[in-house]
Amino acid sequence: MPVLSVFSNVLSGGTSDTWAHLADTVLGEFVRNTLILCVGVGIGVASIGITTAWLTTMHDFPGRRFFEWALVLPLAMPAYVMAYVYTDYLQFVGPVQSWLRETFEWRRGDYWFPDVRSVGGAVAMFMFVLYPYVYMLVRTAFLERAGGMLEAGRSLGLGPWGGFFRVSLPLARPAVVAGTALALMETLADYGTVSYFGVQTFTTGIYRAWFSLGDRVAAAQLSASLLAFVILVLLLERASRGRARFHNTSRSAPRPVRKRLSPLGGALAALACFLPLFFGFLLPGYLLLEMAIEVGDSQFGPRFVQLARNSFVLAAVTAVLAVVLAVLLAYAARLARSRLPEFLNRVVALGYAVPGSVIAVGILIPVTRLDNLLAAWWEASFGVNPGLLLTGGIAALVYAYLSRFLAVALHTVESSLGKITPSMDDAARSLGYGKWLTLGRVHVPILRGSLLTAGLLVFVDVMKELPATLVMRPFNFDTLATQAHTLAADERLAEASTAALTIVVVGLLPMFIISRQIVRGERPTT
Repeated sequence: MPVLSVFSNVLSGGTSDTWAHLADTVLGEFVRNTLILCVGVGIGVASIGITTAWLTTMHDFPGRRFFEWALVLPLAMPAYVMAYVYTDYLQFVGPVQSWLRETFEWRRGDYWFPDVRSVGGAVAMFMFVLYPYVYMLVRTAFLERAGGMLEAGRSLGLGPWGGFFRVSLPLARPAVVAGTALALMETLADYGTVSYFGVQTFTTGIYRAWFSLGDRVAAAQLSASLLAFVILVLLLERASRGRARFHNTSRSAPRPVRKRLSPLGGALAALACFLPLFFGFLLPGYLLLEMAIEVGDSQFGPRFVQLARNSFVLAAVTAVLAVVLAVLLAYAARLARSRLPEFLNRVVALGYAVPGSVIAVGILIPVTRLDNLLAAWWEASFGVNPGLLLTGGIAALVYAYLSRFLAVALHTVESSLGKITPSMDDAARSLGYGKWLTLGRVHVPILRGSLLTAGLLVFVDVMKELPATLVMRPFNFDTLATQAHTLAADERLAEASTAALTIVVVGLLPMFIISRQIVRGERPTT
């Protein structure tokens, strides 16, 4: 419905004066910056993800066991949080430039220092936060496909580099493209980072058209343009696979034999794995903790408790509803004798590819109309105006979260439900259990761990979500994410650290689950 709402408003709304103004002034900048972000982030996450996955999977060096699981930790750090931290660290009055001026007795204009609040700075933020998408998928591909084929390549005379470029990398290409596509979709959906850095993109344009200019048609048109970029990314990901298929023909897929590196090679490999972890999690995490301890939020106390309660209530309600819906949808597809439920589940899963700002616009327009109709009917029937029942509370906001993040829970539940043999269903029916009793007494106990993981992943995604929350939150209703954004926008970076650190700490929970799966050699469920 959100996507249909966006396109229907584009088609029915005509061309507004706002859109003409945007087209004449900033639309070209929107397109240019979006393309630069996509190209830069795509190259960056692919390079880091492939390199770290290859080193930790195919080689043995000091610290490898630590880096295997620790390299996923940057996913716990929202890009907008890292943007706030690095801006405080690298700006003119920050500790880095202050140290340079004191050490070399420089003054303003005596030296050049890169501006973090730029398109290049945004690319760096996204690159160090989102590379784990590529790392996890490529590492799994190397483990599952590379072992036996690399042995065959060595028997044909391929060296280490030849085996990498001619065997391992081509086999991992679908994983590289899939991970890069996920990173690009997160980049296109971001609002906090690009807004704070002053980089004009479609997400900042949507927010300005809706709130500053009050033009829903222009907001819908910009949303449709952003959605076109997302669709282009998905089509490129699909086209890159073409008709190629990759199969392991051996009965047992052997794990690749790790090569022990020399002391110098081991040190370089450890450094190559340490740098993205350092810049993507360790350094910003340390700086965030330091700011929270030394300064922190001046409103810490009742106000912070209220913000945390708002965030946790939204996240918990959405997580519970997402898990329940995911179980029902996955179980329906399991029981169905046709492929229609499975197809509909794939349509539902596409919601994760839609940016939060697009979903917010696509939901607010029809739901606001419905709200007004309900209020008018209630007043006509009972003589009392109840106000906005849906958009005045959290109902519409929870619906927006479900539209985007239900796919996370659905994928996790489907993956685990598919591992339960159909003979379990047959055995339950032989004992007189119907479909619902089989689900409640057989499948749900088996799926308990996966359901908890699915709920936790949705919980963290809702905690971090910024664009949809900014657009759709009720009046005078703030969360930790909106508080951090508001304080950072007012240049109160140290005060924003408390809310931002809370979001990061909560985000670490699913990262530890994924890390444990990586250590055990299982495939991550994200």
